[in-house]
Amino acid sequence: MPSADLPLPDCRAFRPELPVPVDFDSFWARTLGDVPPGGRDKPGVTLVDTGLTQVRTYDVAFAGHGGQTVRGWLRMPTGATEPLGCVIEFLGYGRGRGPAHQDLLWACAGYAHLVMDTRGQGWSAASGATADPDPGAAGAVPGFATRGIESPDTYYYRRVFVDAVRCVEMMRGHPEIDPARVVVTGISQGGGIALAVAGLVPGLAGVMPDVPFLCNIPRGARVGGLPPYTEIASYLRLHHDRTDMVFRTLSYFDAALHAARATAPALFSIAMMDEICPPSTCFTAYNHYAGPKDLRVYEFNGHEGGGERHRAEQLAWVRSLFAGLSAGRTATS
Repeated sequence: MPSADLPLPDCRAFRPELPVPVDFDSFWARTLGDVPPGGRDKPGVTLVDTGLTQVRTYDVAFAGHGGQTVRGWLRMPTGATEPLGCVIEFLGYGRGRGPAHQDLLWACAGYAHLVMDTRGQGWSAASGATADPDPGAAGAVPGFATRGIESPDTYYYRRVFVDAVRCVEMMRGHPEIDPARVVVTGISQGGGIALAVAGLVPGLAGVMPDVPFLCNIPRGARVGGLPPYTEIASYLRLHHDRTDMVFRTLSYFDAALHAARATAPALFSIAMMDEICPPSTCFTAYNHYAGPKDLRVYEFNGHEGGGERHRAEQLAWVRSLFAGLSAGRTATS
């Protein structure tokens, strides 16, 4: 379907100034500094027999927000003798980590690949294994985009972003991983999470957000034609007096604001006929991104983006990126 959003030349120049809460940085410093007892204990890592001989798969359990257990799959090439570069993937809206034997691309390319469950999700595409004990769903519309939206402290994505940061910390401490060669990536919701992590975690090797959600959220809620942005519009259709409160809460989780604090090299993808994550919202994050950046635009694609063509672009980009980083460096060197 032809896009109802801005044309490509206008998107390339689209860099609106988004309101930044005065306590944005202190809020995240406080949030990430709040580690419960045992919150950084050694993660559980259990080898799983998938029947595959060239890829090792581990069931991983680590402490996320509030010390709550978050699960994921870690896949690694068999026979590796040196510290591995690592790709950490955050999932799209509604997806869970799925079965142990799928998503082998990055492991087959010679990297460690960690797929993190998104708490409470996993009802579509692939099942999840991570509960959300703090749903904050009272008054929310169906879905996750309005859970706990009355306050930044209770909002659903506060917990998710903390989970993602702890996931990166865990993988940097893994004995088979080179902490200087860790890349985060994701499609849609996963792309927004990856951008947030890039703004919150120094020293990443790179970030690859694809058609990212959670960018310029006020615009997404106003022009997005399909969920999840329409969940926010539906909530405000019921609560006419809460618009300012809602957009204030959401500003702490706007990936475009996190992108403005990110310095790792980035490879974005944006689709111009995307009705789920309108291209102008994705370009807001790209145009505000503070680090070195590159972009692939898929002019006639919707939310599927560049698909396997873009996977090939990512493989080449990561190979070139890691080639410039020597194994064994520290994450901050």
